[in-house]
Amino acid sequence: MNVFDRTDAGLGRFSVRPLDPEADAELVHGWVTHPKAAFWPTLGVGIADVAAEYRMIESSPWHDAFVGLHDGRAAFLIERYHPAHDEVAGAYEVQDGDVGMHFLVAPTDEPVHGFTHAVIVTVMEFLFADPAVHRVVVEPDVGNHAVHALNAAVGFHLMKVVALPTKEAMLSTCTRAQYEASRHAHPQPRSHAR
Repeated sequence: MNVFDRTDAGLGRFSVRPLDPEADAELVHGWVTHPKAAFWPTLGVGIADVAAEYRMIESSPWHDAFVGLHDGRAAFLIERYHPAHDEVAGAYEVQDGDVGMHFLVAPTDEPVHGFTHAVIVTVMEFLFADPAVHRVVVEPDVGNHAVHALNAAVGFHLMKVVALPTKEAMLSTCTRAQYEASRHAHPQPRSHAR
C-alpha cells in the first residue's frame, strides 16, 4: 500500500510504498549491484544478502526503506534513518527534527529528461510530509558529483566534508525553508500523503 503520492506536471504520478525484504529482494538486488550504483555500498552482494540487509533495516526502530514508483512501476529506492543512530552521528551535532536519507534511481536504458530531479523532489516531499521533520541530512561520497548537483538543486547546503567508516562524504543539510525556497524557483503541483 502506498504511503505517499505526488503528481509531477511533466512526468506523471510518483508514489512511495514500504519495501518488502522478501518480495523486493531480487528487484532491489538488480539496482544496487548495477554498475550505475557505484556509490551504493553493495556491489557484488547476492540476493540473499540484500534480503538480509533489508530485514535488518525493517526490524530497526531507527531506519526504514521504501520502493518508489513511477506511474505504478518500481523505479527508485529510498532509505530513511535517524542520524543519531547512524555512523554520521559523531560527525555533526544532531538536532531534533533531523532525518537522514539515501536514494537510488533504478538503472535504465531509456533515460527520461528530468526524471532523477523528479525523484529527489518526491523523496523530499515524502520526508517533509512528516511535520516532525525539520531538516534532511545526507552524506554522499565526495566523488558522487551527479548527486551533489541534485542535492544543491533542492536546497541542500554543504556543512563539511567528513571521514566516515565507508567513505569520505559531503555532509549536507536541507531545512524545510531551504527546500521550499528551492521549489519556488521551479514550482510543481503540491503532493499529498495518505
